[in-house]
Amino acid sequence: MLILLPPSETKREGGEEGPLDVSRLRFPSLTATRRRILREVRTLSRDEAASVKALKLSIRQLPEVARNRSVTTSPTMPAIDRYTGVVFDALDAQSLTAEARSFAASHLVIQSALLGPIGGLDQIPAYRLSHDSKLPGVHLAKTWAPLIPAEIGAGAELVLDCRSEAYVALSPLTGRSNSWFLRVVTESDDGSVRALNHFNKKSKGLLTRALLLHARDLESIDEVIAVARAAGMRMERGEPGEVLLYAPAP
Repeated sequence: MLILLPPSETKREGGEEGPLDVSRLRFPSLTATRRRILREVRTLSRDEAASVKALKLSIRQLPEVARNRSVTTSPTMPAIDRYTGVVFDALDAQSLTAEARSFAASHLVIQSALLGPIGGLDQIPAYRLSHDSKLPGVHLAKTWAPLIPAEIGAGAELVLDCRSEAYVALSPLTGRSNSWFLRVVTESDDGSVRALNHFNKKSKGLLTRALLLHARDLESIDEVIAVARAAGMRMERGEPGEVLLYAPAP
Protein backbone atom coordinates (compact mmCIF):
# COMPACT_ATOMS: atom_id res chain seq x y z
CA MET A 1 0.00 0.00 0.00
CA LEU A 2 1.05 3.55 -0.71
CA ILE A 3 -0.52 6.58 0.96
CA LEU A 4 -0.04 9.61 -1.29
CA LEU A 5 -0.16 13.04 0.37
CA PRO A 6 0.25 16.58 -0.94
CA PRO A 7 3.04 18.73 0.52
CA SER A 8 2.52 21.91 2.51
CA GLU A 9 3.66 25.43 1.74
CA THR A 10 4.60 25.88 5.40
CA LYS A 11 7.67 24.10 6.69
CA ARG A 12 9.64 23.73 9.89
CA GLU A 13 13.04 25.43 10.04
CA GLY A 14 16.37 23.76 10.69
CA GLY A 15 17.29 20.11 10.73
CA GLU A 16 19.86 17.80 12.26
CA GLU A 17 21.10 16.10 9.10
CA GLY A 18 23.46 17.38 6.42
CA PRO A 19 22.52 18.98 3.10
CA LEU A 20 20.16 17.40 0.60
CA ASP A 21 21.50 14.32 -1.16
CA VAL A 22 19.12 13.71 -4.06
CA SER A 23 20.72 10.35 -4.80
CA ARG A 24 19.34 9.02 -1.51
CA LEU A 25 15.72 10.02 -2.11
CA ARG A 26 13.06 7.47 -2.96
CA PHE A 27 12.40 6.88 -6.68
CA PRO A 28 16.04 7.38 -7.78
CA SER A 29 15.08 7.39 -11.47
CA LEU A 30 13.92 10.99 -10.85
CA THR A 31 17.38 12.17 -9.75
CA ALA A 32 18.25 14.01 -12.97
CA THR A 33 14.90 15.83 -13.04
CA ARG A 34 15.24 16.77 -9.38
CA ARG A 35 18.69 18.24 -9.98
CA ARG A 36 17.42 20.22 -12.93
CA ILE A 37 14.59 21.77 -10.91
CA LEU A 38 16.92 22.49 -7.99
CA ARG A 39 19.25 24.37 -10.34
CA GLU A 40 16.35 26.44 -11.65
CA VAL A 41 15.16 27.24 -8.12
CA ARG A 42 18.62 28.37 -7.03
CA THR A 43 19.05 30.47 -10.18
CA LEU A 44 15.68 32.13 -9.63
CA SER A 45 16.55 32.87 -6.00
CA ARG A 46 19.35 35.23 -7.08
CA ASP A 47 16.69 37.66 -8.32
CA GLU A 48 14.43 38.65 -5.43
CA ALA A 49 11.88 40.51 -7.54
CA ALA A 50 11.57 37.63 -9.99
CA SER A 51 11.25 35.18 -7.11
CA VAL A 52 8.44 37.17 -5.52
CA LYS A 53 6.52 37.06 -8.81
CA ALA A 54 7.24 33.43 -9.68
CA LEU A 55 6.49 32.11 -6.19
CA LYS A 56 3.60 34.52 -5.51
CA LEU A 57 5.16 35.83 -2.30
CA SER A 58 4.09 38.70 -0.09
CA ILE A 59 6.57 41.10 1.51
CA ARG A 60 6.39 39.09 4.74
CA GLN A 61 7.37 35.98 2.82
CA LEU A 62 10.66 37.34 1.48
CA PRO A 63 12.68 34.97 3.73
CA GLU A 64 11.41 32.18 1.47
CA VAL A 65 13.77 33.47 -1.23
CA ALA A 66 16.74 32.94 1.08
CA ARG A 67 15.50 29.42 1.80
CA ASN A 68 15.62 28.63 -1.89
CA ARG A 69 19.04 30.22 -2.27
CA SER A 70 20.43 27.72 0.25
CA VAL A 71 18.23 24.76 -0.72
CA THR A 72 21.22 22.54 -1.55
CA THR A 73 23.34 23.56 1.44
CA SER A 74 20.89 23.93 4.34
CA PRO A 75 20.27 21.15 6.89
CA THR A 76 17.63 18.51 6.30
CA MET A 77 15.05 16.56 8.30
CA PRO A 78 12.51 13.82 7.48
CA ALA A 79 9.77 15.03 5.17
CA ILE A 80 6.93 14.21 7.59
CA ASP A 81 8.67 16.37 10.20
CA ARG A 82 9.58 19.17 7.78
CA TYR A 83 6.06 19.91 6.55
CA THR A 84 3.64 21.74 8.84
CA GLY A 85 0.11 23.00 8.25
CA VAL A 86 -3.28 21.40 8.84
CA VAL A 87 -2.64 17.97 7.26
CA PHE A 88 0.71 17.47 8.96
CA ASP A 89 -0.37 18.96 12.28
CA ALA A 90 -3.17 16.38 12.40
CA LEU A 91 -0.76 13.62 11.36
CA ASP A 92 1.52 14.74 14.25
CA ALA A 93 4.51 12.77 12.98
CA GLN A 94 6.77 13.52 15.90
CA SER A 95 4.46 11.66 18.29
CA LEU A 96 4.21 8.54 16.12
CA THR A 97 5.60 5.27 17.42
CA ALA A 98 8.87 3.95 16.02
CA GLU A 99 6.89 1.24 14.21
CA ALA A 100 4.58 3.81 12.62
CA ARG A 101 7.51 5.93 11.44
CA SER A 102 9.20 2.87 9.99
CA PHE A 103 5.97 2.07 8.14
CA ALA A 104 5.88 5.65 6.84
CA ALA A 105 9.35 5.21 5.36
CA SER A 106 8.04 2.50 3.03
CA HIS A 107 4.36 3.30 2.60
CA LEU A 108 3.97 7.10 2.76
CA VAL A 109 4.77 9.20 -0.31
CA ILE A 110 4.53 12.99 -0.43
CA GLN A 111 4.34 14.67 -3.82
CA SER A 112 6.61 17.70 -3.85
CA ALA A 113 6.69 20.28 -6.63
CA LEU A 114 10.44 20.56 -6.04
CA LEU A 115 11.47 16.91 -5.77
CA GLY A 116 8.53 14.96 -7.12
CA PRO A 117 7.31 12.01 -5.03
CA ILE A 118 9.45 11.48 -1.95
CA GLY A 119 9.36 8.97 0.87
CA GLY A 120 7.88 9.98 4.21
CA LEU A 121 11.26 9.82 5.94
CA ASP A 122 13.37 11.18 3.09
CA GLN A 123 15.65 13.94 4.35
CA ILE A 124 14.69 17.27 2.75
CA PRO A 125 15.53 20.97 3.29
CA ALA A 126 13.16 23.87 3.83
CA TYR A 127 12.15 25.42 0.49
CA ARG A 128 9.37 27.28 -1.30
CA LEU A 129 7.90 25.92 -4.52
CA SER A 130 4.24 25.19 -5.17
CA HIS A 131 2.34 23.35 -7.88
CA ASP A 132 1.54 26.67 -9.58
CA SER A 133 4.96 28.32 -9.23
CA LYS A 134 6.43 29.66 -12.48
CA LEU A 135 10.06 28.65 -12.89
CA PRO A 136 11.70 30.36 -15.90
CA GLY A 137 13.26 27.21 -17.32
CA VAL A 138 10.86 24.48 -16.20
CA HIS A 139 7.13 23.93 -16.63
CA LEU A 140 6.34 21.91 -13.52
CA ALA A 141 3.19 20.21 -14.79
CA LYS A 142 4.76 19.19 -18.10
CA THR A 143 7.86 17.98 -16.25
CA TRP A 144 6.21 15.88 -13.55
CA ALA A 145 3.05 14.71 -15.34
CA PRO A 146 4.65 11.87 -17.32
CA LEU A 147 7.09 10.86 -14.57
CA ILE A 148 5.04 10.48 -11.40
CA PRO A 149 2.44 8.00 -12.73
CA ALA A 150 5.27 5.81 -14.01
CA GLU A 151 6.72 5.66 -10.49
CA ILE A 152 3.57 5.48 -8.38
CA GLY A 153 1.77 3.23 -10.84
CA ALA A 154 4.63 0.80 -11.33
CA GLY A 155 3.08 -2.00 -9.26
CA ALA A 156 -0.26 -3.53 -8.43
CA GLU A 157 -0.25 -2.30 -4.84
CA LEU A 158 -3.10 -0.27 -3.40
CA VAL A 159 -2.68 3.50 -3.68
CA LEU A 160 -4.74 5.79 -1.46
CA ASP A 161 -4.53 9.17 -3.17
CA CYS A 162 -5.00 11.86 -0.53
CA ARG A 163 -3.58 14.67 -2.64
CA SER A 164 -5.33 17.96 -3.15
CA GLU A 165 -7.08 18.55 -6.46
CA ALA A 166 -4.23 20.87 -7.45
CA TYR A 167 -1.59 18.17 -7.07
CA VAL A 168 -3.79 15.59 -8.77
CA ALA A 169 -4.00 18.00 -11.72
CA LEU A 170 -0.22 18.39 -11.67
CA SER A 171 0.15 14.66 -12.20
CA PRO A 172 -3.00 12.53 -12.40
CA LEU A 173 -2.91 8.79 -11.80
CA THR A 174 -4.93 7.56 -14.72
CA GLY A 175 -5.60 4.01 -15.81
CA ARG A 176 -4.56 2.47 -12.51
CA SER A 177 -7.05 -0.11 -11.28
CA ASN A 178 -6.04 -0.13 -7.61
CA SER A 179 -5.76 3.63 -7.04
CA TRP A 180 -8.43 5.30 -4.93
CA PHE A 181 -8.90 9.05 -4.66
CA LEU A 182 -9.91 10.17 -1.17
CA ARG A 183 -12.74 12.68 -1.22
CA VAL A 184 -13.55 14.33 2.11
CA VAL A 185 -17.24 15.19 2.40
CA THR A 186 -19.74 16.34 4.97
CA GLU A 187 -23.39 15.44 5.41
CA SER A 188 -25.96 18.14 6.12
CA ASP A 189 -28.93 17.74 8.43
CA ASP A 190 -31.15 17.13 5.40
CA GLY A 191 -28.96 14.21 4.31
CA SER A 192 -27.30 15.96 1.38
CA VAL A 193 -23.58 15.31 0.93
CA ARG A 194 -21.08 17.87 -0.33
CA ALA A 195 -17.33 17.88 -0.80
CA LEU A 196 -15.09 19.90 1.48
CA ASN A 197 -12.10 21.81 0.15
CA HIS A 198 -9.90 23.68 2.64
CA PHE A 199 -11.61 21.99 5.57
CA ASN A 200 -10.70 18.50 4.36
CA LYS A 201 -7.08 18.73 5.40
CA LYS A 202 -7.43 17.77 9.06
CA SER A 203 -9.40 14.64 8.15
CA LYS A 204 -6.69 13.56 5.71
CA GLY A 205 -4.05 13.98 8.39
CA LEU A 206 -6.04 12.01 10.97
CA LEU A 207 -6.71 9.17 8.52
CA THR A 208 -3.05 9.00 7.54
CA ARG A 209 -2.06 8.89 11.19
CA ALA A 210 -4.48 6.01 11.84
CA LEU A 211 -3.09 4.04 8.90
CA LEU A 212 0.52 4.61 9.97
CA LEU A 213 -0.24 3.54 13.54
CA HIS A 214 -1.99 0.43 12.19
CA ALA A 215 1.28 -0.28 10.35
CA ARG A 216 -0.04 -3.05 8.13
CA ASP A 217 0.42 -3.32 4.37
CA LEU A 218 -3.23 -3.29 3.32
CA GLU A 219 -4.23 -4.75 -0.03
CA SER A 220 -7.79 -3.51 -0.56
CA ILE A 221 -9.78 -0.34 -0.05
CA ASP A 222 -12.18 -2.26 2.18
CA GLU A 223 -9.31 -2.91 4.60
CA VAL A 224 -8.55 0.83 4.62
CA ILE A 225 -12.21 1.53 5.37
CA ALA A 226 -12.09 -0.95 8.26
CA VAL A 227 -9.05 0.78 9.79
CA ALA A 228 -10.72 4.18 9.45
CA ARG A 229 -13.90 2.94 11.12
CA ALA A 230 -11.91 1.33 13.95
CA ALA A 231 -10.38 4.78 14.53
CA GLY A 232 -13.85 6.30 14.83
CA MET A 233 -14.13 7.72 11.31
CA ARG A 234 -16.97 7.29 8.85
CA MET A 235 -15.66 6.08 5.51
CA GLU A 236 -17.27 4.32 2.56
CA ARG A 237 -16.90 3.68 -1.15
CA GLY A 238 -18.06 6.45 -3.47
CA GLU A 239 -17.98 6.68 -7.25
CA PRO A 240 -15.71 4.21 -9.07
CA GLY A 241 -12.13 4.88 -8.01
CA GLU A 242 -13.19 7.13 -5.13
CA VAL A 243 -13.61 6.61 -1.40
CA LEU A 244 -15.52 9.03 0.83
CA LEU A 245 -14.36 10.19 4.25
CA TYR A 246 -16.99 12.06 6.25
CA ALA A 247 -15.97 15.07 8.32
CA PRO A 248 -17.99 17.38 10.59
CA ALA A 249 -19.49 20.40 8.85
CA PRO A 250 -17.20 23.45 9.19
